[in-house]
Amino acid sequence: IMNEQDVTRAKDEVLQKWGRIDALVNAVGGNIPGATIGADQDLFASNIQDTIKAIELNLYGTMIPTHIIGRVIAESGKGVIINISSLTASRPFTRVLGYTVAKHGIDGYTKWMATELAQRYGDQVRVNAIAPGVFLTKQNKNLLINPDGTYSDRTKRILNGTPYNRLGDPRELKGTLIYLLSDASAFVTGETVFVDGGFNAWCGV
Repeated sequence: IMNEQDVTRAKDEVLQKWGRIDALVNAVGGNIPGATIGADQDLFASNIQDTIKAIELNLYGTMIPTHIIGRVIAESGKGVIINISSLTASRPFTRVLGYTVAKHGIDGYTKWMATELAQRYGDQVRVNAIAPGVFLTKQNKNLLINPDGTYSDRTKRILNGTPYNRLGDPRELKGTLIYLLSDASAFVTGETVFVDGGFNAWCGV
């Protein structure tokens, strides 16, 4: 996804088989193990190269496909681009610097691209983002679950700040995704929609 030639090749294969592209979902991302700052680690001694890799994976991994495949969508006059942001873009989490910085960038990029495409290509081309809260996945399991299967202290703090008092199930993202891909959201562009069990809305009191 970081290689322009590979993305271009994938775009060409899709066009050859189906003749059109109606939507793009930029779902590649995540954290780099070396970019996670340990709780007792010197903040300023963290691996900056891994932090840069995390930024590149999440931010450029969104921008590159959009600039290559988004052109096809824009020139067709109608279509949807969905970026995957994160709760961390609004409520930064400790220890994941690169990931947090990148997701802030994705929110800004979503607004920028939505505005540019609307002004240049009209009101049938939309760009929005989904900001998931904390969902339990294979990728983040080590941060959220202790070896004995209990919740980590970090997870307990997250749950204490979540009105639903639970982690999300990845399947719970589908409804928002379908809405943003469909004409039901025809007048929605440049927005980031939170799917977080109320975490971003609650002050904790």
